[in-house]
Amino acid sequence: MDNTTTGDSDAGLSLACNMTGQHSFIFTFIPVVYSLTFVIGIIGNSLVVTVIFFCLKLKTVANIFVFNLAASDLTFLLTLPIWAIFTATGYHWFFGDLLCKAIAGMVLLNLYTSIFLLTALSVDRYLAIVHPVHSRRCRTLVYARVTCVLIWIVAFFLSLPTALIRGTLFIQESNVTVCAIHHKEGIRSILVALSLMKTVFGFLLPLTVILTCYCLIGRTLRLARDIPRNSRHNGDEVLSMLAAAVLSFFLCWAPHQVFNFMDMLLLLKGITSCNVVDVIDTGLPFTICIAFFNSCMNPILYSFVGKNFRRNMLKLLRCSSTSVASHAILSTKMSSVSYRASEVSHLSVIKLSSLPQTS
Repeated sequence: MDNTTTGDSDAGLSLACNMTGQHSFIFTFIPVVYSLTFVIGIIGNSLVVTVIFFCLKLKTVANIFVFNLAASDLTFLLTLPIWAIFTATGYHWFFGDLLCKAIAGMVLLNLYTSIFLLTALSVDRYLAIVHPVHSRRCRTLVYARVTCVLIWIVAFFLSLPTALIRGTLFIQESNVTVCAIHHKEGIRSILVALSLMKTVFGFLLPLTVILTCYCLIGRTLRLARDIPRNSRHNGDEVLSMLAAAVLSFFLCWAPHQVFNFMDMLLLLKGITSCNVVDVIDTGLPFTICIAFFNSCMNPILYSFVGKNFRRNMLKLLRCSSTSVASHAILSTKMSSVSYRASEVSHLSVIKLSSLPQTS
């Protein structure tokens, strides 16, 4: 719930628009979606982590990135039961101020780690295909591990300000304690800066890098004249999968970013109508659900597109003692675009992370 608050007394806060976003269907529908997302996401991403760690091994750059992506999703998904309870009880927070800050920080941590890891994976795909020879020096396991460590550190510091300023607030009109950010005059500029940072670093900049990488990849595949005609057809299919992955990312996060921008206008007092505030507070939970559900889609994407991943997952589930192939979910051993189409097809396994609302 995002709402403008007034007053600063010990008795509690008063809402400028009398608890907008208070609709009973939100308190029923949203927790159900959160619960389904939690169950499907935990099972799916746990399988991804298990298959990569025990079967595919952390022996390729791509596997290291995908492993960290799944771990980031699992970290975020563990917070969903708490958010489900928070919503189901009409935005009443039972878990104390410290957990309010920690959970909010964990959600935003997932936002940045997922987006940054996805961007790193896209750059790795670009280097592997467009510069297969010259990129060998930088596309090593050591560089991949160092990149992941840096991503987690940067994401932690980017999420820290929101965690620090978020806390429990008592709302007089509804007699509830919420986990939110008090929109006081003194910190409005800080909230606007954090909102802009989330939009730029959590959506616009990564999307620009990803689109640029895939456009260059597509151009390279089209210009590769040494690829046989039947391989070109499969290459077109790869480009279609890449385009679908980018489109999925955009469709999942664009609605949330639109409402996030409207919420920023509310902070700047560019929006003052309580009817518009009600639309924002009502729409935000649904855009968040769309973004959250993306964490469930990634393991499904791996299963449908990654033949080696699917084969290894089935072997793992059947407790087979047969030795497992050592290929990666995403082929990282391409030295030229003239590789056979079956090797190129591994490129289509792309993980798009979830980005939850935290302010």
